[in-house]
Amino acid sequence: MSGGAERIAARFQALRAEGRAGLITFLTAGDPNYEVARDILFGLPEAGVDLIEIGMPFTDPMADGPTIQLASRRALDAGMTVTRTLELVTEFRARDRETPIILMGYYNPIHHRGVDKFLAEAGAAGVDGMIIVDLPPEEDAELCLPALQAGLSFIRLATPTTDDARLPAVLTNTSGFVYYVSYTGITGARTLDEAQVAASLARLRRHTELPLAVGFGIREPEQAAAVARVADAVVVGSALVDIIRGAAESDGGIDAGLPGRVHDAVRALARGVRGARMGGEG
Repeated sequence: MSGGAERIAARFQALRAEGRAGLITFLTAGDPNYEVARDILFGLPEAGVDLIEIGMPFTDPMADGPTIQLASRRALDAGMTVTRTLELVTEFRARDRETPIILMGYYNPIHHRGVDKFLAEAGAAGVDGMIIVDLPPEEDAELCLPALQAGLSFIRLATPTTDDARLPAVLTNTSGFVYYVSYTGITGARTLDEAQVAASLARLRRHTELPLAVGFGIREPEQAAAVARVADAVVVGSALVDIIRGAAESDGGIDAGLPGRVHDAVRALARGVRGARMGGEG
């Protein structure tokens, strides 16, 4: 299997063949430290994850709520950098050639590193796509178009406030899938409205044939199952990062069982997603 955008397309094609939605999980690179983050990452595919988002730690994650902000701070305090984030992807890709990896973050660290250099390094590490939350379509020449030329998907966010007049601009040059944010606001802030999500996805499908993934506010297997009945993929982040946060803030500190606890939560979410269109757990 070739890498880059092709790996994302192949995974969604496989999901369609199976007749189910996919599970996408988000974790911040290096949270709570490199070694534990690596152990968590390595176990995600076996736990039932279909695509993986890796957050690039940043000092000013303005689109993220306290949960992800603190994850970035823990990672940065533990010495995480862009270089180490790419090393983490390289280690994962040496073990797993099939699971797509999407980097999620902000433009500043990429700009500081140099766009061409970053894209070359990301492609060599085995990154398949990017979600850069602070670059609107009007700035596509900065990173989106170079990423596409480098063979990486550039995944865009759509929100409940993205109306029909704005959607064409949002969808132009978007590839891989569309990430639908289930509500306006910061990550991890509240729960989702399932009826609103279904209606919004129906509207989006009138504008694009790309797979639609839904994130923000999904914490429990039952919620994941409800979204999986109408979406092409379900994204869960803050609920898993909260498990890491709990360990990091506990009196006992990080323990050897933390990766297993994250993987157990992922397995429960995966059962909900995989059983959603069969009326029960898979």
